[in-house]
Amino acid sequence: MIEFRYRGREISREDILYIRALIERYPQESRRTLSTKLCEAWQWRQANGALRDMVCRGMLLMLERAGQIELPPVSYVRHNPLANRARPEPVRIDTTPIQDRLRNLQPLEFELVRRTGKEPLWNSLLEEHHYLGYEQPPGEHLKYLVWGQGRPVACLAWSSAVRHLRSRDRYIGWSAEARRRNLRFIAYNPRFLILPWVTVEHLASHILGRMASRISADWQRIYGHAIYFLETFVDPERFRGTCYRAANWVWLGKTTGRGKQSNSYVPNRSIKEVLGYPLVKQFRELLMGPG
Repeated sequence: MIEFRYRGREISREDILYIRALIERYPQESRRTLSTKLCEAWQWRQANGALRDMVCRGMLLMLERAGQIELPPVSYVRHNPLANRARPEPVRIDTTPIQDRLRNLQPLEFELVRRTGKEPLWNSLLEEHHYLGYEQPPGEHLKYLVWGQGRPVACLAWSSAVRHLRSRDRYIGWSAEARRRNLRFIAYNPRFLILPWVTVEHLASHILGRMASRISADWQRIYGHAIYFLETFVDPERFRGTCYRAANWVWLGKTTGRGKQSNSYVPNRSIKEVLGYPLVKQFRELLMGPG
């Protein structure tokens, strides 16, 4: 009998009894150690084989707050460098205007820069030139710099997909259970920047097309699983989404204008258009499958 549910995992009464026994067996161990032992016992792992330690700790905290278990006191408060993260510093680069035809900019080079020496440049360009500024992408994510004529011409970010998105979910046709199981196979595009001194017709849609041909393989190499579908939001008060439509992205609908922190049905932010791009013909079958 299911007592609780956390991040798609059903927690039975037997599971709770097992966790209580685990805590009693290791009374001197830290919460982190208990979480690791529980993940190993349940074989609770990510697609790349790593233990789902952080998710497990969140589940344990939920059960404690519900009065089902009693965790040991917090033994160590880890310094969080993201809590007071300094904004990226400006980086001086050549901003001479590039006004040319796309064929003269070729060959374009796509460089994965996450956890490389080029990542500060990517962060700085987003902070200085994107209207939303720089934000660290959530969850699994990749950062790309696009180079032309030896100079950066564009930046893209891809991250874990939005958990609840009515228009996308309706388009795919999956159940809530299939969404929880397979959401990791969707990548979200939260940032796409053509640098302001670059004026090259069809460049943006060309970059999107090139990204669609490689992102699944890159994701597989970094995170151990493929990507079957891409999604993004477009603010119609600022943009028309022309480059996405030119790259054959599909209009899926609109957001409700309510963020995940909203506790009412009243919109509390701008309504965005939702666009999607299937990477494989059988995306629906794959996204509704066993995962």
